[in-house]
Amino acid sequence: MVSHATARGDWRATLTGLAGDALGVLGGALWAATTVVVRSSTLAHISASKTLFYQLAVSAVVLLALAAGLGQLEVHTVTPLAIVALGYQAIVVAFASYLTWFWLLTRYMASRLSVFSFLTPLFGVTFGVLLLGESFSGRFLLAALLVLAGIALVNAPARAQER
Repeated sequence: MVSHATARGDWRATLTGLAGDALGVLGGALWAATTVVVRSSTLAHISASKTLFYQLAVSAVVLLALAAGLGQLEVHTVTPLAIVALGYQAIVVAFASYLTWFWLLTRYMASRLSVFSFLTPLFGVTFGVLLLGESFSGRFLLAALLVLAGIALVNAPARAQER
């Protein structure tokens, strides 16, 4: 399906979309690289809480330096919603979920765990339905079934080779 911006020949919108897609792919590749480093280095043998601490400490320094370099350290408006959103990101996303992820990586194969990241958009759409009153489409339900089938296939026990 061609977007209206592309149909009109708006190359800037197309370029912006491609740049966003490239950043999404880069983010996924860097997350995969993080998982490989954690599993293949001495980080695989230390506690999940230390691994999380190292990652968050390095991220805090790098991201604050980047924000300062880009002139993005200003705070314009602090609202209760902004504080709750920041708290959620800090406690649930950056702490609890990554601590659980690093703990799981010390106990299970990364290839079997990583496939569960495909559940993220399913949860996003489901919470959109539950919290925002959006609706499921037939295409989404088909896609969700395919994702779940893929997860089942990846995590199914290997069958013995028949001779």
